[in-house]
Amino acid sequence: MLAIVAPGQGAQTPGFLKPWLSEPAFADRLTWLSAVAGLDLVHYGTEADAETIRDTAVAQPLLVASGLLASLQLFPHPADAFGFIGVAAGHSVGELTAAAGVGVIRAEQAMVLVRERGRAMAEASAVRPTSMTAVLRGDPDEVLAALARHGLTAANHNGTGQVVAAGTVEQLDALKADPPAGARLVPLSVAGAFHTEHMAPAVAHLERLSRAISTHDPRTRLLSNADGQVVADGREVLRRIVGQVANPVRWDLCLQTMADLGVTGLLEVPPAGTLTGIAKRNLKGVEVFALNTPDQIPDALDFVRKHGADQVANGQHANPTWRLVVSPGKGEFVRTEGVDVDEVLPPLATVGTVANLREEIPVSAPHGGVVVEWLVEDGDPVSPGQPLLRLHPTVETLAAAEVNR
Repeated sequence: MLAIVAPGQGAQTPGFLKPWLSEPAFADRLTWLSAVAGLDLVHYGTEADAETIRDTAVAQPLLVASGLLASLQLFPHPADAFGFIGVAAGHSVGELTAAAGVGVIRAEQAMVLVRERGRAMAEASAVRPTSMTAVLRGDPDEVLAALARHGLTAANHNGTGQVVAAGTVEQLDALKADPPAGARLVPLSVAGAFHTEHMAPAVAHLERLSRAISTHDPRTRLLSNADGQVVADGREVLRRIVGQVANPVRWDLCLQTMADLGVTGLLEVPPAGTLTGIAKRNLKGVEVFALNTPDQIPDALDFVRKHGADQVANGQHANPTWRLVVSPGKGEFVRTEGVDVDEVLPPLATVGTVANLREEIPVSAPHGGVVVEWLVEDGDPVSPGQPLLRLHPTVETLAAAEVNR
């Protein structure tokens, strides 16, 4: 199974887009997305220095644009990709790249939203000097205790041996002077305490904007940074992306879901290297591919065909004659009593739960509809993204879904 992932802020390096500008289609599209974002992304991706592209308002649009456009070089006809991709995910701002890539929002919507996200987070960061530091190795409990001792937030859980601490510059200096035993501290190239309470003003701004954004359901499995779950409803994807700005990134749980799904190959879009490096340490036996230059496209396509062969997308699309309710995670499925064939469900009706050793996850039908067919039995083990129930939309549920786009 193939996973496509998009990196977050801090992955950018000076000049990383230079090789791609030799591709006319990439250059033209980057010029267009620059106009949408109101930023000269060509300059920032080729000529600007490290300090300039460290600016949150620059880095975030640059990352989303590069990931989307490199994906178009890999899949010139995006619909062709969904027969190969088993699961997609993005780290932090990479969630916008992933959401646009699987059809939840358009590229132009993603660029407007990321422009406003970057600006709002930069403004929130300017209130007080804040930053982030990766804490590598060390005992996990001792690391979290040290962060709590200094008033820091574990903003990113990136898998075994890596937690990112976020907070004020003074708090990070205190951690540097009193690090957890056996841990190594690496300051990150970011200009704020992202995914913490310091970003609350940005969330409020993005919530207002998001109400005007139309969405579609993902065309393949899409994981959320909030909890690693598969999210099958486009409005819920957008809601989570907005809220994630001030909440920790649980990339460790995304990795666990990939393992549960049986991912065999993980391809990272540019600027690649961060997430493939994490995958090497956490997804043993999974082959990785860091796509960074256009001359890698032929090899990347071979990688896609190798790991995405015979992959069937989950069948969700914008205006279906029927809808699937899918499992958000791995566990045992327990049906809600009374949800029988021909039953008419209102939007957000609960149809059951998925229970595992870590949690019990409620499963709802976002748009409601008429129960056509149960695809699992009560008590069956289920995997992330597995279809559970088939629904036929009613006139009322179709109208409600259209209002909520």
